[in-house]
Amino acid sequence: MAEAKRALLFVNFHKADARALADEIKTELDRRGIEPVSYPSGDTADFSPESGFDIAVSLGGDGTVLYTARVVSPYGIPILPINIGTLGFIAAVRPGEWVSVFRKWLAGTACISRRLMLDLAVERGGKTVVRAVCLNDAVISASGIAKIVRLKVSADIGGADGEPLLLGHYRSDGLIVATPTGSTAYSVAAGGPIVDPEIEAVVINPICPFTLSNRPIVVPAHETVIVEVEAEQRSGVLLTVDGQTSELLEPGDRILIRSASCRTRLIASGREAFYTALRTKLNWSGVPGEYSSNSWDASRGGGHA
Repeated sequence: MAEAKRALLFVNFHKADARALADEIKTELDRRGIEPVSYPSGDTADFSPESGFDIAVSLGGDGTVLYTARVVSPYGIPILPINIGTLGFIAAVRPGEWVSVFRKWLAGTACISRRLMLDLAVERGGKTVVRAVCLNDAVISASGIAKIVRLKVSADIGGADGEPLLLGHYRSDGLIVATPTGSTAYSVAAGGPIVDPEIEAVVINPICPFTLSNRPIVVPAHETVIVEVEAEQRSGVLLTVDGQTSELLEPGDRILIRSASCRTRLIASGREAFYTALRTKLNWSGVPGEYSSNSWDASRGGGHA
């Protein structure tokens, strides 16, 4: 049984009915003697994990979950992902279900899905200049329009000499390195595979490669993927994390991408919820009328909004 004294609320106020539902959640938490602390999604400048929180509530869509995960997962705080709008891949709890799911969590009977996160480090001139974690993906792409990027990609797969093994030199619109959670986001829109969210693996997926034989590959999560911006690169290059934060890269920069030490702990968002979302969004059931044209947005990739 979980003992809760303080709860974080991350609210996307751009979603319809978000404020009313946030007030409902605060009222219920107050009634149970749990102190709610609320933040608009994207604004946690004064967030202090040392204050001690037992649970985080993400109120919005998949994008709100992604933001919440980057903030709280390093501290082991579980996330209750309440979805407002169309069915989400990550935010699987409907507004009318949240009380019953919360009660199950308090009773210790709720499903907890532990999702792989990626740790990112950008090295420049022998120094680490950027550190980040992500739940969905890291994307290296041109900062301008219709620009090809030149990337060298390696992985430390345990070669005989102990050096990282070269996977290839990529000329493409960019490269996506995705978790299983992120496999249903930008990666699948770019032709990548859908990966079960409980598998410990990483998808390396070139975006519109110049060489058509460059295809997506899946590697074990314990291996470090190393992406180097080649010296011949002339146009600007951008590293985008979970589709929400960006950093400019320079020729010669190395991006080291490895499994993070933390996991995102999602309440009631296990494999059953994942496959239900797949069946609904892609109309795998074959039931007329179940699929909605708004339920799958490849431009957003089912998870960045």
